[in-house]
Amino acid sequence: MTLFESHKPTSAPDSCAAASRRLDAEDATRERYSAAAQAREAALCCPVDYDSRLLEAIPGEVIDRDYGCGDPSRYVREGETVLDLGSGGGKICFIASQVVGAKGYVIGVDMNDEMLDLARRSAPKVADIVGHANVEFRRGRIQDLALDVDRLDRWLEEHPVRSVEDLTQLDCERRRLIEDYPLIADDSIDLVVSNCVLNLVRASDKNQLIEEIFRVLKPGGRIAVSDIVSDEVVPEHLKNDPDLWSGCVSGAFHELDFLQRLEAVGFYGIEIDKWEGDPFAVVEGIEFRSVTITAKKGKEGSCLEAGQAVLYKGSWKRIVDDDGHTLERGVRTAVCAKTYRILTGQPYTGQTVGIEPASAIPEKERVVFDCERVEPRHPRETKGANYKVNQPASGSCC
Repeated sequence: MTLFESHKPTSAPDSCAAASRRLDAEDATRERYSAAAQAREAALCCPVDYDSRLLEAIPGEVIDRDYGCGDPSRYVREGETVLDLGSGGGKICFIASQVVGAKGYVIGVDMNDEMLDLARRSAPKVADIVGHANVEFRRGRIQDLALDVDRLDRWLEEHPVRSVEDLTQLDCERRRLIEDYPLIADDSIDLVVSNCVLNLVRASDKNQLIEEIFRVLKPGGRIAVSDIVSDEVVPEHLKNDPDLWSGCVSGAFHELDFLQRLEAVGFYGIEIDKWEGDPFAVVEGIEFRSVTITAKKGKEGSCLEAGQAVLYKGSWKRIVDDDGHTLERGVRTAVCAKTYRILTGQPYTGQTVGIEPASAIPEKERVVFDCERVEPRHPRETKGANYKVNQPASGSCC
């Protein structure tokens, strides 16, 4: 779903009832997390081991009010720009701040005023201890990362909505802010992390959520998401339970659905990096457990012929990548330059061998690669038809 996609109309009673249930769940979530910003609620988190050295700089009240089910901060690298969705009191942001260092930058996005207040007043304290101020907390909905809510609030103070005409002006201003002053710009983030928050986004917004994450990532950018998933499809009566929803349970993605949505929007290298055997909760026989999912962005662009091949090392007989390329163990699979870059880089490093042509094809001379090709690339394609080299055996390898 795009930012402005409208929903199909429903009958008034059904529509009103559905809207009421959504409001109940959203109100319960807002109230529960506002209270959790003041006093710790154990039911909102799973036990997680963080690097104790990185916790020393963080105020105790932030650590006490932290709610999560994993540690996506361990995927952060020095110098990166990191975005934390549903940053809460800021714990993951403050950990990431130390890892990225003074040359990196960390942005936290949250919609809960109490949590934002806790994070913002803690930021200068952390900066004083670590020696650099590189964390910013922005107010917004994680499924709508283009809309700067604070800017819209300031506009509404001067332009209150009292009529249908005012409502039209509000919509125009919203569109202007998204275009001219996006909360998070396109292709601006190296790593998106989130810790047990995506499940709080209502079902109708989950596609938009995934699209927005993809939009803000740079080509080559990554995600590391720790969240709760279900092993069975969650029935509607559980989704409509405000306590289960706000408790990070009934709004969970189905475990396969989450992976499929990531694939559909264009992510590749999607991996279940951590899968907890013991469930976080079990409701009516449905198991809800913590997982950490990683994936990359970077399949955009044309498929051009560069004379390259990828050889899959095993140990499976064959595998299929996210674009449908079948790699047979030991076979020189012909691929385009883009696929070659993907399959010889992370997270596939060590699983494949990249075979370059004897004479590189300059980029400006590359033609469109035949994506329907299934036959292997013959060694003579890479060595050249006139390759007649004679090389005596080297004594160094035996």
